[in-house]
Amino acid sequence: MLYPLIRKFFFALDAETAHGIGMNGIDFANATGLSCLVTKKVAPCPVEVMGLRFPNPVGLAAGLDKNGDHIDGLARLGFGFIEIGTITPRPQDGNPKPRLFRIPEAQGIINRMGFNNAGVDKLLENVRRAEFPKKGGILGINIGKNATTPIEKAADDYLICLDKVYNDASYVAVNISSPNTKNLRELQKDEALDDLLSQLKAKQLQLADQHGKYVPMALKIAPDLDDEQITAIADALRRHRFDGVIATNTTLSREAVEGLPNAAETGGLSGKPVFAKSTAVQKKLSIALAGELPIIGVGGIMGGEDAAEKIRAGASLVQFYSGFIYRGPDLVSEVAETLANVLSRKNS
Repeated sequence: MLYPLIRKFFFALDAETAHGIGMNGIDFANATGLSCLVTKKVAPCPVEVMGLRFPNPVGLAAGLDKNGDHIDGLARLGFGFIEIGTITPRPQDGNPKPRLFRIPEAQGIINRMGFNNAGVDKLLENVRRAEFPKKGGILGINIGKNATTPIEKAADDYLICLDKVYNDASYVAVNISSPNTKNLRELQKDEALDDLLSQLKAKQLQLADQHGKYVPMALKIAPDLDDEQITAIADALRRHRFDGVIATNTTLSREAVEGLPNAAETGGLSGKPVFAKSTAVQKKLSIALAGELPIIGVGGIMGGEDAAEKIRAGASLVQFYSGFIYRGPDLVSEVAETLANVLSRKNS
């Protein structure tokens, strides 16, 4: 109820400034017990995916909390799981500001953040201070490569991050689909993808032996893929026995926002404008995978029915980020309630 008023204040500010103030506000509300003023009770809807038991299928997508600074505050909002990052081996500033732009007329956001983060070691300090993982909360850690690492050595960065976060993550998300790191999406193609997945799988199995526990890995892909690419990615995921796939990241297309203010800014477009494109890719991916590994559906979820459409298109879990910016904490409870009803009917 309060969020539409709060949003007016935030939307009067620069988007990245508003983001920082908003995240600090979430921490303050958590610390003072005021979170109840902006949240509703979330419907329980336990689901088992990738060998993990989620209290509900509604997750926060990576990008909102890059360094794991706000885990406990976000957890108080009712998410069934939280994904932090994208994190890289070394700290990096990301792209020059301004780099985050709203398109309110279309409920969209364009970002060219460029994996700005404090580095994997700082993220792990934050994770180990947080109460949410200690209480059994499901925490995904999203990993990427540094901008200065040549693309032919990208696997080295992913392996460093996987090694470091393995023991602290519930699952690891491998981000090869951001449009804001030069040539990163080349890793989605043929031999490059095969080589990366092979190395990651071998490292995962080695770490499972070392730590005495198996931590699942999911690959995050782009929505800007043709049918042949989708099939090739599905085949690679099966061949290398990955545990899940996150579909999808942001789009480079501007078809849904053409002519609107900020639409010409470079970067990845998220929010409502990417819903149809990401859901179409997810549906084709689901057919290609034939149920062999689960899909986390992401992209343009602005309400409960959008999330239900992701489930109907083959997703087992959903995530959002831009929808949270436009709708606020109420979106968590709305999506959880809708999916509880959808999954109850599906399983009856």
